[in-house]
Amino acid sequence: MVGLVGIGVGPSNLSLAALAEPVQDLRAVFFEARPEFRWHPGLLDDEAMMQTSYLKDLVTLVDPTSRFSFLSFLHRTGRLYRFVVADPPHVSRIEFEQYLRWTAQQLPTVHFGARVRSVAFECGVFVVRTADREPVLAENVVLGTGLTPSVPDCALHLSEEEPDDLVHSHHFDLRRPDVTGRRVLVVGGGQSGAELFLRLTRTGDGAPGEVTWLSSRPNFLPLDDTPFTNELFFPPYVRHFHALPGGQRQRALAQQRFASDGIDADTLTLIYRRLYALDFLSAPAPRYRLLPGHRLVGLTRRPTGGFDAVAARPGGREVLRADVVLLCTGYRNTAPDCLAPLAGRIPRGADGYQVGLDFSVEWQGPRDRRIYVQNAARHSHGVADPNLSLAAWRSAVILNSVVGRRVYDVDDCSGAIRWPHDRPADTKEVLR
Repeated sequence: MVGLVGIGVGPSNLSLAALAEPVQDLRAVFFEARPEFRWHPGLLDDEAMMQTSYLKDLVTLVDPTSRFSFLSFLHRTGRLYRFVVADPPHVSRIEFEQYLRWTAQQLPTVHFGARVRSVAFECGVFVVRTADREPVLAENVVLGTGLTPSVPDCALHLSEEEPDDLVHSHHFDLRRPDVTGRRVLVVGGGQSGAELFLRLTRTGDGAPGEVTWLSSRPNFLPLDDTPFTNELFFPPYVRHFHALPGGQRQRALAQQRFASDGIDADTLTLIYRRLYALDFLSAPAPRYRLLPGHRLVGLTRRPTGGFDAVAARPGGREVLRADVVLLCTGYRNTAPDCLAPLAGRIPRGADGYQVGLDFSVEWQGPRDRRIYVQNAARHSHGVADPNLSLAAWRSAVILNSVVGRRVYDVDDCSGAIRWPHDRPADTKEVLR
């Protein structure tokens, strides 16, 4: 019997595993289907930078002394002095993935190549079955299976066969579509769309002949990274948001969209400079088109090859021809297949699970046996939930709830804004 089984190991459950490692009275185990830790392997380019501070790593905001911090990684890998002198304004995504992989390699509780087939509840405990291991009995489980790439309805019939010329950004560097001299359509006006557009407009060998960037947004809009907006990523705001009525939560999420879903200002500057160089300084250069205010509503394959993409815009529609289509259309939350034995006992609405303040979901089972979720509570916990900013805090909240005492201080946050909140009575014990 173990106290906690983690299903899926991305940054969220890796954070939980790191924070659980020194807790001697908690037995925990984490299973991941992939053979090794990878983080956004389809979007690891030299120019891709983190949008959050490296101090918002797996552990630091709740345990700055942890041996699993990013600074500890720099020290252990012999690069701390060089990092200090280089003084990068942002850490590259490649280096942050190195940090995550380094952490995963040090945690004996994390098992790769272990796909969870089913989670059942039998005789008062969870029974977690994997493909090639003995079943594990657990008091609690935490789901960290991540998000699923979202594909527009008009492209679903074409994407199911995973063609080489229709690729979601999540798989770009894994599938490596041939774009040399071809017409490429980038769909989506967020950060991943911006990063791919920036990469595709490089000159030299392998460059496409034409790149069109399509966005349903009225312009290519920046991430709001200003100080007071950043307080939406503080624990007090999460508690405030959780206490709001459902309708107010939805309105708040709509208003705060660009706190997490805009384009990094530095990336926008790089793109603008790149386009200036293409127009006035470089030859030969890929042609480009920027089409904000255009929504992809149709996609068909042409008999002679390539696609006809239909884009709706104010006042009409436009047909765009492309040889390669890249879908930078975000992600959606889905229930993992392994939960099928419990599906009838876990209410799931249009937004997802009903999630308590301690990240446990409502389910028809004993109160001392809990199912927790990582990165699946944006509708109930606010805009910060899918973001790395509060990964350590969320893991600490879950850990405190699992062991029933205050292992980590989850209230150490002195924001400038005082957000009102009414904490439900049943959360006082788990937050302590």
